[in-house]
Amino acid sequence: MTDERVDNPQAEQPTEQPWYAEMVLSPLLAAARAACVGSVRRELAAAGLSDLPPRGPFVVGAMASLDAACTEALTGLHLAPSAQERLLDGLVARGYLAREGSLASTDALVLTDRGRAAAAATRDGVAAVEEALVARVGPEAVASMRATLGALVELGDEWQQESGDAGAASSD
Repeated sequence: MTDERVDNPQAEQPTEQPWYAEMVLSPLLAAARAACVGSVRRELAAAGLSDLPPRGPFVVGAMASLDAACTEALTGLHLAPSAQERLLDGLVARGYLAREGSLASTDALVLTDRGRAAAAATRDGVAAVEEALVARVGPEAVASMRATLGALVELGDEWQQESGDAGAASSD
């Protein structure tokens, strides 16, 4: 018996899997995050704001787009208190945040004009990623990815609560 693919070049050839098909999820997520960070960093550099510290785009972006207090903006980062303090000190020292009045509280921190410009550049970087993804894989695939990532976040929250690590912090 002969192999039909050899005798008939028109017959369907086995399709090659994409490079990411068998990749472990963690490094794939890390590489995807790096692509998003790179897009945001390009926009920040174009706006002359390349000194925004790591995790700074998350804070200024959340404060601007969600009209969130600084404490709320930090919640999603899962940083240890000392790392939060270093991040905020860096944002104040570089002019992205300022203290409102004489309060020493984290919620006394407000966006400066420079902070609002960084938030706009961050928003542009994120939008560029989303637009490029829609162009590459279509809106349905992006919506599916968003649902999948949302489910992964929810699983992480559930596992953290089950293990009693609700206060666990990450420094990265």
